[in-house]
Amino acid sequence: MSQSAPTVRSLDLTDPATFVDHDLHAFWREVRAQSPVHWHEPTAHHPGFWVVSTYHDVQSLYRAPELGSTRGNVLDVVLRGDDSAGGSMLAVTDGPRHRALRNLMFRAFTPRVLGSVVQQVQDRTDELVRAATGCDEVDFATEVADRIPMNTICDLLSVPRADRAALLDWNKQALSSHDAHGTALDALSARNEILLYFMELADHRRRHPGDDVISMLATAELDGRPLELDELAVNCYSLILGGDETSRLTAICAVLALIEHPGQWHALRQGEVSLDAAVEELVRWATPGMHLARTAVQDLELYGHRIRQHDIVTLWNISANNDETVFDRPRQLTLARSPNKHLAFGHGPHYCLGAHLGRAELKALLAALVVQVDRMELRGTPRPLYSTFLTGYESLPVHFAPR
Repeated sequence: MSQSAPTVRSLDLTDPATFVDHDLHAFWREVRAQSPVHWHEPTAHHPGFWVVSTYHDVQSLYRAPELGSTRGNVLDVVLRGDDSAGGSMLAVTDGPRHRALRNLMFRAFTPRVLGSVVQQVQDRTDELVRAATGCDEVDFATEVADRIPMNTICDLLSVPRADRAALLDWNKQALSSHDAHGTALDALSARNEILLYFMELADHRRRHPGDDVISMLATAELDGRPLELDELAVNCYSLILGGDETSRLTAICAVLALIEHPGQWHALRQGEVSLDAAVEELVRWATPGMHLARTAVQDLELYGHRIRQHDIVTLWNISANNDETVFDRPRQLTLARSPNKHLAFGHGPHYCLGAHLGRAELKALLAALVVQVDRMELRGTPRPLYSTFLTGYESLPVHFAPR
């Protein structure tokens, strides 16, 4: 990323290139200091919205009853209008319906269900790291990180192996692009492909149920009736989205961070810091889901700003997780950081359902690296992805020297 020094209100947060072409951490430092809550002016193509940047404000607004999620929880979706999955997908549902749906979805994340899945994560990760170690150069993003979370969530959903590559490709296109010229139509087409796929799969599992999560959802009842096929599809899509993109990008960022902070890598290898502590710091450091969007369902006031009903409010996790009033020297990687109450998995009623699984995936990766790798070297320039929601890299050329 270039090191230009943007000023508050000078950047267009609706443009994916903004998050690649500028030092966003410098930008957010200035926002927190000068205008922690402010109005992002409308652009030629999008309406205006509120920007909330400090840890305590973001955390408190996650629980604010005045803000709702049914219009959507990602900025580019909300700016285009209501989310078609509002009231059906767990992440964009509120109130009693959200609680009932969350309780149903939580059955997929019980210790009994996750036990075998987590073991598969460890075995798969060990194998992938072993295959990458000792090679002159590998692209960690495509040859390791791509193959862990998508396969994990597909294991959970019992998605046929032959279909997984297509799902990964669609999922990558749904919220990001390989370059600055990716279009909204590309993203919409990818999302539709995922939804159509899961509607067909859910219909098959409803008629021929097995011992898998989709069959469980397809044969369960909510409020006295089965879920419609489109409801099943959007919630499977939600699991794929949460289970793949954020975990994959966190893994890529974690390896890059350890390469750029060799002292921290040494401390991890020597057992001077626990894997669990390292996981929390690397998740905070990466914060791949930069924001969540909400819509005011009634007027509220914040630091003298009148936020009116129907206003869009964006909560910037990437800024909150680097708030100097909460995290000492936040851009200094400190694997042993404690306390480390980051907001990378959200907060409150919408706290990430798959947080345990995401942590297990990163812990498995760190454990495999510690056992098998002596040193890690960057062998090229990481290639960033373009998105207004996700931050990270789609390519990371590295060399892993065997231990």
